[in-house]
Amino acid sequence: MKYISSLFLLFIIFSSYAQKIEVPVDTTVVTQHSVKIKGQNINYSATTGMQPVWNKDGEPIASLYYTYYKRSDIKNPENRPLAISFNGGPGSASVWMHIAYTGPRILKIDDEGFPVQPYGIKENPYSILDVADIVYVNPVNTGYSRPIPDAEGKVDREKFFGVNADISYLAEWINTFVTRNSRWLSPKYLIGESYGTTRVSGLALELQSSQWMYLNGVILVSPTELGIERDGPVEIANRLPYFTAAAWYHKALPEELQNKDLEELLPEVEKYAVNEVLPMLVKGGFAEESSRQEIAEKMAYYSGISEEVILQNNLEVPIRYFWKELLRNSSGYTIGRLDSRYLGLDEKEAGDSPDYNAELTSWLHSFTPAINHYLREELNFKTDLKYFMFGPVHPWDRSANNSGENLRAAMAQNPNLDVMIQSGYFDGATTYFNAKYSLWQLDPSGKMKDRLHFKGYRSGHMMYLRSEDLKNANEDIREFIEKTLPEEGAPAKY
Repeated sequence: MKYISSLFLLFIIFSSYAQKIEVPVDTTVVTQHSVKIKGQNINYSATTGMQPVWNKDGEPIASLYYTYYKRSDIKNPENRPLAISFNGGPGSASVWMHIAYTGPRILKIDDEGFPVQPYGIKENPYSILDVADIVYVNPVNTGYSRPIPDAEGKVDREKFFGVNADISYLAEWINTFVTRNSRWLSPKYLIGESYGTTRVSGLALELQSSQWMYLNGVILVSPTELGIERDGPVEIANRLPYFTAAAWYHKALPEELQNKDLEELLPEVEKYAVNEVLPMLVKGGFAEESSRQEIAEKMAYYSGISEEVILQNNLEVPIRYFWKELLRNSSGYTIGRLDSRYLGLDEKEAGDSPDYNAELTSWLHSFTPAINHYLREELNFKTDLKYFMFGPVHPWDRSANNSGENLRAAMAQNPNLDVMIQSGYFDGATTYFNAKYSLWQLDPSGKMKDRLHFKGYRSGHMMYLRSEDLKNANEDIREFIEKTLPEEGAPAKY
């Protein structure tokens, strides 16, 4: 059964096809469901709809689409953890983690994450809904979320489409959501994936400083650089462990390396990258030729590509070139960017980068029909708006990105705040070793390292698409939440 709220404002905009489409500004639809998680039957409500972003005069300037899952069998829900979930892009809808990771319903895909037909949705037996309620938020121009033009029909892009603008208005939106849903007493967690990690890292401090809202945890799934400097030799050296992981998966390494378990091999390569490759890159063209040759030989050994190619690139093999090169002389396939387990087929084997992202085309194949069907037919949200898997948010203002430093400051100011990073070893876009580097740099003093946690998985950017990692990664979040809930009455102090 569904219920429509009494407040139902409509604003009319013109689509690119010159059709008038009604954009609901403030509305909710509530449905009742159940799911079996870890063998336990969980009853829950799903609230989906649009909630406004207000300007200083109390006028709506945007309407954000969200889905809120809440257990309906909890006696004291105000004390129950709340997880607020964002995807990235920028410009990406919240679809990915919503219907493939932490939510109660997930895609019908095979155990390795590849699309199958008929498309659809099934129960998620590993969802974190047993320990936390979850709201999935779509920023402006993602999903069904849209800006609201002013009286002259104009949209002020600077209010939405940039690192700091994004953080600012979303903090205001979260305040409204928490207030409307009586969640001020709840322990709160932010989960962000990819660019969403920049978003939630900035939000951790923004919520504290402008909304007086303190968090218990931030979970960074496949994190970006978070504004942490790493250009030059550091960025180049950090690629090598990912090269090794991808080559290991495709059996492109020497036999003695292939015979090692991945998690036995990677620490060896990480150590070599930091202690040997990085100092060599710092010396540039003034390094001794014999040493340079030795490094190239060992990099080839660990990466699955030839010593000749490495030397031709002055030890600085572009990551896009690696996706094209690794299997060029064996199968002729390219490998995926966001998940290098996926194979692509280019027009020509020649070239320095793949024609397309093999993994993304595969994901869109299954996600797009599933989310459109699920929201309309199971959650009963009806609209003629197009669901933007990727929306028009560019140009995006990336200046003054201090999100990593902001996260550090939020942790320093809030002794109850912990951070966990989750990364897939085969992610070539936001590599796992860069994520480790970010973790190290988040706390230069070393005084908070017991509150910083890293988890790695044998998959890619969206590690949860692999069945085994769907289970493991959700369990890691579940344990993170349970361990970061303070004991009743325990003071937040150093």
